[in-house]
Amino acid sequence: MKLFPRLFHRPGKARYDAPVEPETPFFALGDLHGCDTLLRHMLDRLDRLAHPTARLVCLGDYVDRGESSRMVLRRLHTLSRSAGDLMVCLMGNHERMLLDAMDNPARDGPRWLRHGGLQTLASYGIQPPGPNAPESAWLEMRDALRAAMGEGIEAWLRALPLSWQTGNVVAVHAGADPSRPIAEQSDNTLLWGHPDFGRVARTDGLWIVHGHSIVDDPVWHAGRISVDTGAYATGRLTAALVERQSVEFLCT
Repeated sequence: MKLFPRLFHRPGKARYDAPVEPETPFFALGDLHGCDTLLRHMLDRLDRLAHPTARLVCLGDYVDRGESSRMVLRRLHTLSRSAGDLMVCLMGNHERMLLDAMDNPARDGPRWLRHGGLQTLASYGIQPPGPNAPESAWLEMRDALRAAMGEGIEAWLRALPLSWQTGNVVAVHAGADPSRPIAEQSDNTLLWGHPDFGRVARTDGLWIVHGHSIVDDPVWHAGRISVDTGAYATGRLTAALVERQSVEFLCT
């Protein structure tokens, strides 16, 4: 597939008093969903930019739907181990569903498979349980996935944080309840979103950079920086370079 890198810079248009003021500049990378080729091309592009101080913050949903979840996890796990504090990987709701399926396969496995887990299993060469499969079949699926994934990647997934903050910019996967401080957000809200997110403005001057909700074009507006351009469906992966009073979008 031929990729066409494009650089977008969109000035903020919101009537929102707080400027974007991160203490540390960073690239926020949108939902990958098993798109390892797009990830590789984006990382190459970021390397060529050679920003001297920016960190890389991945916003979750590395698995499911796309065809290469195994490679995405392997690449991110390797990079995060070597990058140390220069890279942050957050948990998305799809990582949470995968882990739930591993913890209770018969109960939570079917839900995960309906939301893209089939593609993740396929990337590891594992067949899903059939209709009306007994609990033992789900346990066999879990054991096969655990063995194929390896203890290192499973432990890494379980330890992924739900948020990361620098200055007045908070990175999360899905969104935040505008009526609550970040420290009081529920796990469910950070992973799945909140009905008032994007509808009711925050009053604490925070900007929220997030993925999860697909947008036609990346945008920063009214305290939100939205970067999920639906890579698995559109072939467009987006990263946002967030600096003091500036947000620039890079899209494959």
